[in-house]
Amino acid sequence: MKRESYADVLRIPGAAALFGSALIGRLAFATVSLSLLLSVQAATGTFAAAGAATGAFGVTNVIASPARARAVDRFGPTRSLLVMGVLFAASLVATAIGCLADAPAWLLIGLAAVAGVFAPPLGSTMRVMWAAIAPDARILPRAYSLDAVAEELLFTTGPLLVGLIVLVASPVAALFTTAGVALAGTVLFCLHRHVRAKGPATTTAHAHERPLRQRGFPTVLVALTGVGLVIGTVETAVPAFTAERSMAAVSGILLALLAAGSAVGGLVYGHRTWKPALAIRLVVLSIAFVAVSAIAALAPEQITLGVVLFGLGLFLAPTVITAYLLADALTAEHVRTEATTWTNTAVNFGVAVGAAVAGLLVDHAGTTTAFAVGAAVAGVLVLAASTRTRTLKEASTHPVHSGGQVDAVGHVDAVGHVDAVGHVDAHPIAEEDGTTPTAASAPGELPASRGSVED
Repeated sequence: MKRESYADVLRIPGAAALFGSALIGRLAFATVSLSLLLSVQAATGTFAAAGAATGAFGVTNVIASPARARAVDRFGPTRSLLVMGVLFAASLVATAIGCLADAPAWLLIGLAAVAGVFAPPLGSTMRVMWAAIAPDARILPRAYSLDAVAEELLFTTGPLLVGLIVLVASPVAALFTTAGVALAGTVLFCLHRHVRAKGPATTTAHAHERPLRQRGFPTVLVALTGVGLVIGTVETAVPAFTAERSMAAVSGILLALLAAGSAVGGLVYGHRTWKPALAIRLVVLSIAFVAVSAIAALAPEQITLGVVLFGLGLFLAPTVITAYLLADALTAEHVRTEATTWTNTAVNFGVAVGAAVAGLLVDHAGTTTAFAVGAAVAGVLVLAASTRTRTLKEASTHPVHSGGQVDAVGHVDAVGHVDAVGHVDAHPIAEEDGTTPTAASAPGELPASRGSVED
């Protein structure tokens, strides 16, 4: 049977324009942390305030994610995302103006926190739209792979764009640019016919079906929190590392190497069939990710750090992709958007904590300590998750929820055979009511209830 290619995904009617508009808006998420960090640091003269601002952005983003997901479900993506996009851009503009006006640190941190509340979940909504527009379930894994790799490329070019703007203009100019890109991409995405055609969700899950109540699912979140903590530490400590050497603009290049490594890792991971169970893969990949991050504390100069960050990135996308596959394996179809929200929330929470703690450590103990402490705390979380490997493997092999049976290596038998990296090789079977599931209902969304998950 022919395996669908990335080109086949983009040949879906309307897919290229829809995906392109989403990528424009999602570029803002690749530039916001660095532009916010550098803008606040330049305005206040301290990385503690800058780290607190990016941390506040991340924390409110995490806290507000369930409410944003419910809003998209209740009111539909067009209305919800437009309101969020406008308020998000306005908050960033207000923060930039505050930096120019030498506003106190507490005000800048507060404005960054407000921006986090309204960050539009374009990436999550795009993943839901893939399920809505795909002609059949076989092409969906390729669509998700394309989406993941494109996102990593955004996080490669985003820091480079910030570095370029800082070099030719200022950090505040990068923050203004981020606001403009976010608003433009959100508007274009919401005006697309596929998005406008998507209505509110109508199905509500029962309490016992919620992801957090599923055996093994909290273990996934613990591991991802450790991954996020490393990312937050790196995003704060790398700019400080280059600033110590009077080469602040280089921070964009170094962070781009992390994203580039992640893109390469994602491509390699997605083109191979892996025999180990998903649970084992998650533990091994997350431990490797944290172990490589610890080496950053030993980097003497930028070139060495760049090599370390590229190596770190090789494990990032595979770890997150494995977590998404596990989330699908552990939860029922109609709550998988919520499950994806929780996986992203765990990463974002770790990023927020890592950024805030790293900012304090950079000012009081230096970047070496920040890298080391971040890796150590993340290591504790990942090792804690590793102690539950057997339980996680059993839960993903024999899920208690209704829906597709997922075996230990990620094969789904009830909705079409899925190989170890998520490629569907068989046609979907009929649902209990005698209907055949549409592309919209696999993986994870019922035709009548395709909700939103958080970026």
